[in-house]
Amino acid sequence: MPEGQRKHVVIYTDGACSGNPGPGGWGAILEYGKHRKEMSGHMPSTTNNRMELFAAISALGALKEPCDVTLYTDSQYMVKAFNDHWLEGWKKKGWKTSAGTPVENQDLWFILLKLTEKHSVQFVWVKGHASNPGNNRCDELATEAIAEWKRINGIKD
Repeated sequence: MPEGQRKHVVIYTDGACSGNPGPGGWGAILEYGKHRKEMSGHMPSTTNNRMELFAAISALGALKEPCDVTLYTDSQYMVKAFNDHWLEGWKKKGWKTSAGTPVENQDLWFILLKLTEKHSVQFVWVKGHASNPGNNRCDELATEAIAEWKRINGIKD
């Protein structure tokens, strides 16, 4: 389906960590018309930024066809990478930061970039733990996923 005639999907994402690094969780909500899907998961040893990226990757990866997407996140790291063209600079510098160090999370950036070639994605920053119900629910999903990982592994807070 040509761009502009594609489905418009709204996605909310969030990532969380118990310690940074530490056990992590992510949450995502996909909305299309009357349809709503919640997703979440956990990883044993990760960082908050990795969980933020993984939430977006999981949500975009769940789409079955190319879509126009508005993705809301409280991750300035992700939003600035796309909207402030950090990714373009990293690519030009051979995946090095302005300080000359390797860009972190390249494995996830490569996956996310591939997904943004399939879908037309607008990244929108929202203030975390504030008045955005979608972001707040994703935060709940992410922290519940961490709690589930801890239960499974017999870890008490």
